[in-house]
Amino acid sequence: MSNPKLRRQIAFEAARLMYSREESEYFRAKQKAAHRICQGWVKPADLPSNAEIRDEIQAFARLHEGDARKDNLREMRLEALRLMRLLARHRPRLIGSVMTGHIRAGSDIDLHVFTDSIEAVTSILDENGMVYDVEHKRVRKEAEERFFTHVHVKDRFPFELTVYATSLLSYVFKSSITGKAIERASIAQLEQFLAIEYPGLDLDAAIDEVASKVDRFRVYQSLLLPLESVKQNPKYHPEGEALYHSLQVFDHAHDALAYDEEFLLAALLHDIGKAIDPYDHVAAGLEALEGFITERTAWLIENHMLAHEVLDGTIGQRAHRRLKENESYDELILLCRCDRAGREQGVETPELDEALDYIRDLAQSFG
Repeated sequence: MSNPKLRRQIAFEAARLMYSREESEYFRAKQKAAHRICQGWVKPADLPSNAEIRDEIQAFARLHEGDARKDNLREMRLEALRLMRLLARHRPRLIGSVMTGHIRAGSDIDLHVFTDSIEAVTSILDENGMVYDVEHKRVRKEAEERFFTHVHVKDRFPFELTVYATSLLSYVFKSSITGKAIERASIAQLEQFLAIEYPGLDLDAAIDEVASKVDRFRVYQSLLLPLESVKQNPKYHPEGEALYHSLQVFDHAHDALAYDEEFLLAALLHDIGKAIDPYDHVAAGLEALEGFITERTAWLIENHMLAHEVLDGTIGQRAHRRLKENESYDELILLCRCDRAGREQGVETPELDEALDYIRDLAQSFG
C-alpha cells in the first residue's frame, strides 16, 4: 500500500524543482525529490505520477503568477497561431502546455512540424527575421535510440519546433504525462478553439496586434551592434571599441548579481548612446531605449556617470544625497565599479548573443 502523505511530499518537491527550473524532466525531478525527502530507497508505489507533479506545478504558477498567467496564455496561443500560419505548408500542430493551458513562467510554445527538409522550415524563419538555433538530440530509452531535431525560436515567447518526417503526420504521439494520445491542434482546429475560448475575439485583428509587438531583445541587439565600430579614447578605455567594453561590464555584473535582470541590462546597455550621440550618450541611449526597459534600469543608466563622481569624491553633497535616496543606490555604485573594471585588454568575454540569450532566459524563467 502506498503512503499518501509521502507521495504528496515528493510530488510537491518535484514540482518545486521543475517550476524553479532546477530540473526539466519529470523522471529526474521525481528521483531527486524522493532522495531529498527519504534519504534512501523509495517504493515505486510512493512515487507520484507525472500528472500529479504537473498539477502541483500549476498550483505554483497560480500562486506566483496570478492573473498575468491568463494574459500570457492568451498571448502565447495567438503567437502560436501566427507562426503556424507562416509554417502552414509544413502542417504544424500545437501541442503541450500552451494547448492544454498548463503554462508557467518560461514555458515554451511547442509545435510539431512535418517536413523532409529542415532547410524548408528554417528558410521561412529567415525570411521573417526570426532568431533560432537548430538542435539535433539523441535520446536513448529502454535500449532504443532515437534522434530528434528541434528548432528553438527566440521571440517574445520561446518556441520549440520538433521536426518530423512528412510520413509521420498521422502518427499518434503519446503523452509522457498521461500515457494517452497527446492533445494537438492544426491551424483550423486552433482557430476554432480560440473562437470558443475567447468569444468575441477578432482573430485576424488580434494576430496583427501580436505581430506588431516588438521583441525587445532584437531592439537591444540592434542598438548594441553599432558599438563595435565606436572607437574610444585609449586614455580612459585602453580595451578599445565600445561593444567589447560593454560585454566586459556585463560579465562583471553577471559575477556580482547574476539574477538581477534590470541590473544586467543596465550593465550591457549603459553605453549604447555612444553610437548615436557621442557628445551626450546617456540621454541618447535613454531616448532609444524608451519603452523597452524598466524605470529602474533607466535610472541606473541615467546616473552611471554621476556614480563615477561618487567614487572619485567630486560629487556635490546635494546630488549625492539625491542618489542615496534611491533604493537602487548600492547597485548604481556596483554598476560603476563594473564599468571601471571592464576596461582591460585581451580578456575573454561572452559573445553578444550569449549575453542577450542569458538575460532572455532569465526574463522568461522568472517573468
